[in-house]
Amino acid sequence: MTADSRGPVEPPPTPWVFPPIDLTDDQELLAVGADLEPGTILAAYRSGLFPMPLKNGGDIGWWSPDPRAVLPLDELRVSRSLRRSCRRYRTTVDVAFRDVVARCADPSRPHGWIDNQIHEAYSRLHDLGWAHSVETWADDELVGGLYGLCIGGLFAGESMFHTATDASKVALVKLVEVLDDGRPRLLDVQWNTEHLSSLGVVSLRRPDYLDYLAGVLATPIPAGFVANSQPDLDGSQ
Repeated sequence: MTADSRGPVEPPPTPWVFPPIDLTDDQELLAVGADLEPGTILAAYRSGLFPMPLKNGGDIGWWSPDPRAVLPLDELRVSRSLRRSCRRYRTTVDVAFRDVVARCADPSRPHGWIDNQIHEAYSRLHDLGWAHSVETWADDELVGGLYGLCIGGLFAGESMFHTATDASKVALVKLVEVLDDGRPRLLDVQWNTEHLSSLGVVSLRRPDYLDYLAGVLATPIPAGFVANSQPDLDGSQ
């Protein structure tokens, strides 16, 4: 099955049961193992978790940071120089998902964590209409982008990349434009950094994040993420 214009396809439910999230350890790790089937991944995000391979390789860890980094859509900081970059590049939605993930998974990047099993798992979710990408182009060259999972009003950002100045930030601006449709939404970026804080990202304690999450899951997905989204051919932001 693949997604169509009606929206994402719900996969078979996971056979796994995650422990209560308040059992998360001091390293913000709740569980190890299970699988990366679509139903398992969706169940995890709906409960406030996300998968990431352990540093020793192989096993999948299920994580719940406390605090959790989120970007309020109305607090994205767009500098004058970034606005100029938005006019310089062209953006698209969901036209090069696998290429974006591959670029994010480049093993030469520091602190890389995206391996083949993650790439394949999110590609399956993309085929079902749950995972999405935003691409930034200089002419016909892919120079930046991001990808993540959209479940109702949640967009869980997974990774971004750039090979040209501001290209990943331009993708973020486009993402916020797609999400900001007046409905309750939560843009989750997992862990905060100084760079993300400079863009408007704030931190929520886990209970507050879970309350917010519960309130947005029933929100319809943005129109821009309906299957077969068309390219932003004129490059407008």
